[in-house]
Amino acid sequence: MKNAKFDINRIGGIAFTFLIASLGFLLAKLPGFDQIGQLASAIIIAVFYRQLCGYPEFFRLGIAFSSQKLLRFAIVLFGLKLNIATVIQDGAGLLLRDIGVITFAILTTVWLARLVKADKNISLLLGVGTGVCGAAAIAAIAPIIKSKEEDTAISVGIIALFGTVFAITYTILRPFLPLTPTEYGIWSGISLHEVAHVALASAPAGKEALAIGLLAKLGRVFLLLPLCLLFIYIIKRKKGRDEQDAQTKIAFPWFLIGFMVMSILGSFVLGDIIHVSSSFINGASHLSTWCLTAAMVGLGLNVNIRDLRAKALKPAIVMVIVSICLTVLTYFIV
Repeated sequence: MKNAKFDINRIGGIAFTFLIASLGFLLAKLPGFDQIGQLASAIIIAVFYRQLCGYPEFFRLGIAFSSQKLLRFAIVLFGLKLNIATVIQDGAGLLLRDIGVITFAILTTVWLARLVKADKNISLLLGVGTGVCGAAAIAAIAPIIKSKEEDTAISVGIIALFGTVFAITYTILRPFLPLTPTEYGIWSGISLHEVAHVALASAPAGKEALAIGLLAKLGRVFLLLPLCLLFIYIIKRKKGRDEQDAQTKIAFPWFLIGFMVMSILGSFVLGDIIHVSSSFINGASHLSTWCLTAAMVGLGLNVNIRDLRAKALKPAIVMVIVSICLTVLTYFIV
């Protein structure tokens, strides 16, 4: 009976996160919410559910499974979206700018956060999300720096919301900018937060802008794994200097290896050696989105809105300032 109750709690909790993910999907169909997307809509519902109804304790095991295991699975599947061959062959020149963008975003965010005494953990996550690829990057870095689930959810929500605002602003400004479609696509790809934001901003400029924009963005996604390894090295070195933390071990994020394996499969095996239809790749992409959304619902249910104002306001302001600076600086290096 105890095992049966354990399974009901877990299965029920997983189903509960997918239920809210489905509500987020429906909410994202409404005017206004269609601009922020399913992920942010689902997090909003999860956060408000927590405040109005409390945390669903009966489903805790399943919710924890979604926010941890499903999250890693989603990141692994996300690797299929990265075509390594294309990035290396056609985007090598963009990689240098991508490295500069990531370095600027993280270092400037951390510096400003320290200056205004913003929450260090959330600020770091936002810096990584701004520099690399939004929610996926935050989810990858969070376990390495041992981020609280609440902080991770807050960071993802901020990135999703403000990233959408920036993407819409780009589309409004585009007709007035002296940029060719290719230049505009590159600018979008090296400065906007999420892959979806790049697609939203660059698509109105045409297929050429969309293609080069996504290529520039994929270069930043490509750098996610080495960035994670760099963080592991820095944290281990820092703890090594502290005798009290010398025995503290940092679990290697093996799901990132899965991310890279899926990238290799998608780039060199599937389609070239093993023939698969485009519908299979699209299906895997949709599955990744749904799993990531369910995982973020699990994280969102841990958010206490009373703490949100105190912890998130300054980091959000810092992220907006850094994003504006990034937008301006990248405009002049396109």
